[in-house]
Amino acid sequence: MRRHQPLRGTRLLLLVLAPAVAVSLAACAPESAPRPSESAVATPSASPSPTPTGTPGPPEGSAEALLPDFTSAMERVWSASKSVKGRDYIDALIDAGFAKDAMQVTFDETSVNLPADSIQFSVRVGEECLVGQVGPSVPGPTGRVMPGLPEGECLVGETRSIDW
Repeated sequence: MRRHQPLRGTRLLLLVLAPAVAVSLAACAPESAPRPSESAVATPSASPSPTPTGTPGPPEGSAEALLPDFTSAMERVWSASKSVKGRDYIDALIDAGFAKDAMQVTFDETSVNLPADSIQFSVRVGEECLVGQVGPSVPGPTGRVMPGLPEGECLVGETRSIDW
């Protein structure tokens, strides 16, 4: 008698669901996560305040209060180019005043050098994270407030270095 072999579609399903599972796992972080260093987080306040030169300063406030700024930066890049390049989103978030050292981004390509079906990027704000996801495999740009991970990060798994 032949033993039942697992379906090949199961592997494909796991690959397709992996980004959603990664974001979902971030939501499982315990409430008592240690606070990351102050240099990596935005500080609570209201909205961006002008600097002496008249340009907006870094955004301040809770993750929920900053979600519209985060989403706006993400949607500007997506609507202009449908880009699935992490650097485009990180640069847009930096331009919007978010702290580069509080960010993470996933890889633009798969392990076999094919374009990623979607990418995720994040900004740590206190004990929470602003997490965005874009790409042809998602219905549209998506931004959410998620609990931060205990290690001070936002995204589960390997991320690329933001070294530019």
